[in-house]
Amino acid sequence: MPYQRKRTLQELNLSDDFLFSKVFSDAEVCRQVLEKILKVKIKKIKFVESQKTIDLVMESKAIRLDIYVQDEKETIYNVEMQNDKYPDESHLPKRSRYYQGNMDLDLIQKGESYLGLKKSFVIFICTFDPIGVGRHIYTFQNTCQEDFNLTLNDERAIIYLNTRGKLDDVDESLKELLRYIENTTECNAEESKSSLIKMLNNKVSQVKQDKRLEVEYMTLLEIKERELQKGIKIGIEQGIEQGKEEEKVEIAKNLLDVLDDETIASATGLEVEEVRQMRLLTMKG
Repeated sequence: MPYQRKRTLQELNLSDDFLFSKVFSDAEVCRQVLEKILKVKIKKIKFVESQKTIDLVMESKAIRLDIYVQDEKETIYNVEMQNDKYPDESHLPKRSRYYQGNMDLDLIQKGESYLGLKKSFVIFICTFDPIGVGRHIYTFQNTCQEDFNLTLNDERAIIYLNTRGKLDDVDESLKELLRYIENTTECNAEESKSSLIKMLNNKVSQVKQDKRLEVEYMTLLEIKERELQKGIKIGIEQGIEQGKEEEKVEIAKNLLDVLDDETIASATGLEVEEVRQMRLLTMKG
């Protein structure tokens, strides 16, 4: 694998998780970006949580949300940055479904009415086209298949944004926002006429100039590097162990014609039953 130089905080784009979470933790930034995406008026963001973890049931898979926001009407917004395109096309839709389900569970207490569930949006900003038809935005809500004019009105929506959209399906200011998220440069900000891009760029500059955040970012990189090396080491050790196990089996197979099962098991370290099954398979073959 070729060496990849680690980028500094100053080199990050908003599409990078660290910078994204720090910038979007600002309530005003979040409010204006949500207004632009959803074309709705939001008076106030009541709270913003960055990297919110929902871990409700011991046996279930926990989730960590990039940005979790509630407005003055108690509408819930989860905003995620997604850079990696998975080979399985169902990954993102199923992940969106799981996130929304866990958010609902987190919102309602045992014994409460289902009416306690709040209106919610799960929004993925992707640096690739998640659906593949060139749109900048895809909004999904439950609609009756027999009559598309009928909606379920369960007050939830899943939205995918595509920074590399090709169609003329949104206004220029949203296109600029998506371009800036993927290419967060002073040049793009200066060329833009959007006040939202100017505000975002100011916030980005503040984050990149904050020495405490630079230390935090470098520390996270070191932790990730240590975890990567640890994973590589474990993988190598598991590979060696697997190789040893395969070697034992091969030796045992070669001894089947000359030794009994108990002696073979003692010599190779395999279980007697394993040797017996091996012998039976050989006889059948």
